[in-house]
Amino acid sequence: MVPVRSSIKTVATVATVVLAAAACGQQSGGGTADGNAKVGVDFPRADSDFWNSYIKYVPQFGKELDVNLMPSTNSQNKVENLVANVQTLQGQGAKAIVMAPQDTGAIATTLQRLEQQKIPVVTVDTRPDSGKVYMVVRADNKAYGEKACKFLGEKLGKKGKVVEFQGALSSVNGRDRSEAFAKCMKDNYPEITVFEEPTDWEGSKAASALQTRLNQHPDIKGIYMQAGGVFLAPTLQVLRSTNHLLPAGDPNHIAIVSNDGIPQEFEAIRKGEIDATVSQPADLYAKWALFYAKAALEGKTFKPGPTDHESTIVDVGNGNLEDQLPAPLVTKDNVDDKALWGNQIGK
Repeated sequence: MVPVRSSIKTVATVATVVLAAAACGQQSGGGTADGNAKVGVDFPRADSDFWNSYIKYVPQFGKELDVNLMPSTNSQNKVENLVANVQTLQGQGAKAIVMAPQDTGAIATTLQRLEQQKIPVVTVDTRPDSGKVYMVVRADNKAYGEKACKFLGEKLGKKGKVVEFQGALSSVNGRDRSEAFAKCMKDNYPEITVFEEPTDWEGSKAASALQTRLNQHPDIKGIYMQAGGVFLAPTLQVLRSTNHLLPAGDPNHIAIVSNDGIPQEFEAIRKGEIDATVSQPADLYAKWALFYAKAALEGKTFKPGPTDHESTIVDVGNGNLEDQLPAPLVTKDNVDDKALWGNQIGK
């Protein structure tokens, strides 16, 4: 289990965090160093429990890291809104932008314009397909798919039928999780049949697909939800309405593994409704995205290598770096771990 870092409370602790950058390979950068310049943040959506948790963490860490945060915008899962919001933030004086583009292929032109205007960008949770950013703050999404695959593969005794709710394949996250899950299943569990269901991260599409698959294949034994924040509630509703929501330990229980690590998933694990989730670090996404935004304003640069906050900065091509934060698997064995952000949010 990887512990979640404690909040930054004092000036001395902030100094420690800044020094920690040296362990990440921080180097001095050029340009005018103004760590007090305005930072604009665009939230990607507000219809997901995961992203609503991230939204709560941003002002908390903005205050603790002494970031000059502007009033945020929300692009509501639409790239055209994101483009417009970034222009608005620029017009209001933003000198650095934190964003989480959900369509990672459609943001290239905006990134190119920001680069030309020397406005550094930190992307959270997603990595753009093209374009230059200062830092990507993300977890290893291929590992999400592999962890889910291995958990279900062993849980099902290496045979059976599994429904996979794929995220939007226009997003690098949806592609990474789907490709890794498929490869792992093919390589390690060839007797498991996987029904891949594209959802565009929409709970209603997942519910409809599950209803259809259960009608066609009442012997389904596993479900992989690539985003519990949008898929958990509709999935449980369908299983309950079709008398398939049976507790873990029941011979007819459908094993379910998810991604997100929200409190609702933890409660479902405790009840035996689902079996596991991969905890995306909503708190660390907010903390380190703002840390890097301020570091960019201060003219600092980084290089690949291990960090002292239990992550690794990797070169992802096109001159971009990605700080891959830890994302532990949560099961009934560790669901009550107080270090998990899903057990801290709102408390």
